[in-house]
Amino acid sequence: MLALRLARGAHPLVQLRRLLVAAASAGTGFLLLCTLGYAMGHPDASGGAVLRLAWCAAPIAATVYFAVTVARTDPATRPRSGLSAVGLGPARLSVLAAISTAVACTLGSMVALLFFLHLRGDLTGLPFDGASAGLLAAGQPLPLGAALTLLALVPLTATAASAAVLRPRSAKPGGKSGAKAGSKAAAGSGAGSGAGQVEPADPNAPTAPPSGLPWGVALLAAGLAVETYASRSPGASNLTMPGGLTGSPAGVLAGWALTALGLALAGPGLTYLCGRILQAVRPGAMRLLAGRGLQEEARRIGRPLGVLCVVGSAAYAALTLYSGDRPDIGPLTTLGSLLVAGCAVLTLATAAIEAKHARSDTTSALLQLGAPASMLRGTAALRAGTLAAVFGPLTWVVAQLAALPLAG
Repeated sequence: MLALRLARGAHPLVQLRRLLVAAASAGTGFLLLCTLGYAMGHPDASGGAVLRLAWCAAPIAATVYFAVTVARTDPATRPRSGLSAVGLGPARLSVLAAISTAVACTLGSMVALLFFLHLRGDLTGLPFDGASAGLLAAGQPLPLGAALTLLALVPLTATAASAAVLRPRSAKPGGKSGAKAGSKAAAGSGAGSGAGQVEPADPNAPTAPPSGLPWGVALLAAGLAVETYASRSPGASNLTMPGGLTGSPAGVLAGWALTALGLALAGPGLTYLCGRILQAVRPGAMRLLAGRGLQEEARRIGRPLGVLCVVGSAAYAALTLYSGDRPDIGPLTTLGSLLVAGCAVLTLATAAIEAKHARSDTTSALLQLGAPASMLRGTAALRAGTLAAVFGPLTWVVAQLAALPLAG
């Protein structure tokens, strides 16, 4: 009940994000149900049904990632003193965020089920009754248990992921931060400046760089190597990609998956590196603010940037492979592609809005100190331009290298 009241009293933009999560869950649930309909209509083609179900992994992952990002940026689940006083600490708020995610995804799954039944002709009285009866095996009874199992995939996965990401993490007293704080306290008390005084931390100190860049580069190189080796190995098992592209070795697709994972892992490190580049060689005030801002936001927007680069490289590679040819892209392939691309863009936009809110105090302080608003707008444009200048060519290079084995 409390989660419902918090949801009802949220800002319209927050409500829009939840509705978008429900829409993404509805689209993914509909794809899963269509896979079930194909399996019912083609009982002898079990391999094709399994392959269609495997291709639903990308929309499921994109939807879950978007749902987790929306849950993390939900202002209703941020710790506040008033809620802590009534027993709603960080742990309880993380549970509320997981419940809100489950409600939104379950609503989308129910919409997908109703739309699926409507296109099968099981529900009448609306336009397009039974419009896809032949494709969705309308002549056979729908196995309710299998349908509900498929529809529960997205809500359960998104809820578990949200709970895992938002769970409170207690600082270890024996860690490096505790040792540093203790040494600073000892130094402050021994300096004769007053008992109990602790040397404050430097607010201008840059954050530590993300640790995923070496692993991301290693996975990127390994994926490209696997693609090249698999494309040249004779007797490789071929898979049919969405859109009718046949003859694609399974090893090539596995290598591309490694490449995509490496690019996503390298996103935060590359964003941090962009901040370092901006601050190099005697930076001015604008470059210094832009670079330090990218370093602070590297973990928040770096991963969505990497995922968007994965989607962009896949789209560019597909356009390169289909150049001069008219692929047989059906409505389900189009829906899956739009779901993955839309969730990637919306996740990055949500992370960017979260980053803007996170630096609102710094922006207010700069304005109070007399900084012109034009300089702040120029700083934001400089950050965006630097990221585009680094991630754009990288996406193009990865797409070209990934498309070479498939084109051969």
